[in-house]
Amino acid sequence: MKRTHSTKHMSYSSTILEAAFCGGMIAAVLLAGCSNNQAGKMTSFSATANPTDQAELFNLSPDQLSHINVVQVAQGPFQRMLRLTGAVEYNSFKTTPVITQVGGPVSRILVAPGEQVTAGQPMLYVTSPDYSSLRSTYLKARDSLQLAKKQYARAQDLYAHQAIAQADVETAESAETQAQADFDSSTDAMRVVGISDPESLLGKPVSAELPLLSPMGGEVVERMCAPGQLLQAGATQCFTISDMSSVWVLVNVYQNDLAYVHDGQEVSIEDESYPGVIRGKIQYIAPALDPATRTLQARIECANPGDRLKKEMYVTALVDAGVIPRALTVPDAAILRDAQNMPYVYVQTGNNQFGRRDVTIGDSRGGKTLITSGLQAGERLVGDGALFLQFQNSIQR
Repeated sequence: MKRTHSTKHMSYSSTILEAAFCGGMIAAVLLAGCSNNQAGKMTSFSATANPTDQAELFNLSPDQLSHINVVQVAQGPFQRMLRLTGAVEYNSFKTTPVITQVGGPVSRILVAPGEQVTAGQPMLYVTSPDYSSLRSTYLKARDSLQLAKKQYARAQDLYAHQAIAQADVETAESAETQAQADFDSSTDAMRVVGISDPESLLGKPVSAELPLLSPMGGEVVERMCAPGQLLQAGATQCFTISDMSSVWVLVNVYQNDLAYVHDGQEVSIEDESYPGVIRGKIQYIAPALDPATRTLQARIECANPGDRLKKEMYVTALVDAGVIPRALTVPDAAILRDAQNMPYVYVQTGNNQFGRRDVTIGDSRGGKTLITSGLQAGERLVGDGALFLQFQNSIQR
């Protein structure tokens, strides 16, 4: 039994050794294979691991060259223009809220947004108990003043004929003065609510309706009330009137552009809705930057021909920022963009050889784009036909 057990043990040990040996051989073969494969890959990469410019190079046939136009990077003066984005706002100096001076429900509305009104024009009517009280007070004060004047005149006449004492004359004079003060106060109260000539009310039918008059001429741009709405005296805004012949454009100026923006500077306003530009002038520059956007707000006042500029409309303000004396420019057609929207051009490196090169661009004016980095003066690149090269390059890849 011992022998049999020993034999089995030796046989089992031999099997383990053989398996270990075979496993080691297989591992060695696999490692060698992997090493050779990796080495092949590295060799293949090294064979083509040239600078990125070389990796982007490709050739064109003479027939393909006829589809493109090769130009040189030009160097010369370039007019710098800042493109500032902003929005249109009402001209606050020519805009006013219309607030009722009496309380009560709205009985009639006479104007609608978009209509032109003149100063003093009725815009709505309010049925107001306040107005009825003011009118009654005015009529009483007027009557008391007339009576006091007659009594004072009579007292003066009687005193001249020594029919009354001087004290009676002084009493009549005091009554006339007090009546005059009450009358003036009631007249002012009537004018505050829009009745400039209270005398015109005499002889007319008594009515509790009071018109709300326009304080200035302009366009009704907002209406904030409805028929039957209860208005609170001195608090409820009913309309907004603005003179739309002039508007403000509020633009944001980045910190690195502040040196080119000044008070009184002429600017051009562009919008996507209409062709052409509108002239304006910078009137105010904020004293501090917005901490959220890190920009400075500038206010531009400009004319609004045909009311083409509407409140909250996005526009672009073009500001003259001087001339760059030795700027590098290329045709607009030479600038292409990749999938990440980054600009690049195709530079000629040989007679029929081209390569892609990333560039940094600036403004574009008159068909020319400013190059701030990536190219040198005199280098040759593809102008018209760059899109053809972009397509050809994608095919060769």
